Amino acid sequence: MPEGALTRKDKLYSEWQQPENRWADLPNSIHNDSVATKIGMRGGTIPGTVHLDHFVPLIQDKWGMAWYQQGAISMYYTFATTDKEDVRAVMEAPTSGHDAKVDAYVETPDEKIVCKGSLSVGEPSELNYVASLPLEAAPQSEIRILDRMAPGMECPERDDVIASEGEGSGAYGGIVALPTGLFQMLHAGAPEGTLKKAVGFYGATEIRILNGPVRVDTEYRRVGKVVCIGASPKTEFVWIDSQLFDKSSGAVIAEMRQFTRFMKASSDLWS
Repeated sequence: MPEGALTRKDKLYSEWQQPENRWADLPNSIHNDSVATKIGMRGGTIPGTVHLDHFVPLIQDKWGMAWYQQGAISMYYTFATTDKEDVRAVMEAPTSGHDAKVDAYVETPDEKIVCKGSLSVGEPSELNYVASLPLEAAPQSEIRILDRMAPGMECPERDDVIASEGEGSGAYGGIVALPTGLFQMLHAGAPEGTLKKAVGFYGATEIRILNGPVRVDTEYRRVGKVVCIGASPKTEFVWIDSQLFDKSSGAVIAEMRQFTRFMKASSDLWS
């Protein structure tokens, strides 16, 4: 877990981190150097979701357990980093301990913005960053990689979702303290039989804990559905919403909006 939180004037900074690319050997993956360079990247990329964990010391320093009971992290990924490059998290210092939302981002030493968005706790009056973005669909004629998908299609439902990583320590023992752990639990994948061969990468993630904390020793039910399919000059993309339910009470424990892009240059359908 990232350690350390520094305060400078009106912002909080994590210590510099050097995330390792643990996915470099995956075939047909943007994390693989060979694949990434063929489609114009500098090298195998670090998954954007890894950078969510850099905010943990800042979240715990300012909001503590309250964030794990009802909090959100909402990031749009803007610059892909590679193996062990320096990055750090930055957030505005909150003026309130309750119902607060602040701008936040991850940066490199030369001030490139790796991801940008917001952190929040409680029930702020404004939407979190990713939830505030418009969902822009594309005509079916512009979709080739994702043409088997449609808004409203359901992802595979599971009723045995349990934390496999991300457990905290000390006061946070027994709960999922890392956003990457929450992501793994909430990641619903794509509707069965809809993905064609193409290199994908994460474009944005918003995780909201509604009735937490999410516990490591508890099975949850997960559902998900496609909410939008679109295209840009270089990619096709899909937005998927998912929810994690308490199996006893039926209460929604956490939810996620995930934005995933697929490179046209990696697909024979766009050659």
